[in-house]
Amino acid sequence: MLCLVLLAAASAHGLAHQAKDDARLPVVGAAPVFALTDQDGARSTLDDLRGKVAVVTFIYATCTDACPLLTAKMASLQKPLAADFGARVRFVSITVDPEVDTPTVLHGYAKAHGANLSGWSFLTGSPAAIDEVIRAYGAYARRAGRGNVDHLFLTSLVDRQGRIRVQYLGYRFNPDEMLRDLRSLLRE
Repeated sequence: MLCLVLLAAASAHGLAHQAKDDARLPVVGAAPVFALTDQDGARSTLDDLRGKVAVVTFIYATCTDACPLLTAKMASLQKPLAADFGARVRFVSITVDPEVDTPTVLHGYAKAHGANLSGWSFLTGSPAAIDEVIRAYGAYARRAGRGNVDHLFLTSLVDRQGRIRVQYLGYRFNPDEMLRDLRSLLRE
């Protein structure tokens, strides 16, 4: 199963970047819906993002290796997006460890990583709801004890109509490439 997820995600990423600079990014499929709780305790859904370009990824607050690197890359894009960040582009980081990552914990994680919460939400929910969202997006997570999660880094760009257009596998993507893809979606 994991091999199929990896192959699908890698294929989607490869196809998304074979187009010429002036071509539209391909549609991977409809973004899976979710209804979760943000870092301030408010309900957050995919429908709340309609009309905006969204970056949806998966992290957990006690991660000490790849999650902070992924979050830092995303944080580095806030300034280049300028006035579009928050108004036209939203970042969404969904925890893969909801038993530890309460809204308060996620709020602290966001602050520690320089996330501008006017354009970036950190979401949690029940373990069942989180597991459903993880599977629906084609990601993977296996909790290996409290505060330790083995998971697949999958970041999806969702267009204003709620369709996945690009998926980045891993955390070693080029932030400039993501910025170009975001700007391409904003021009549509």
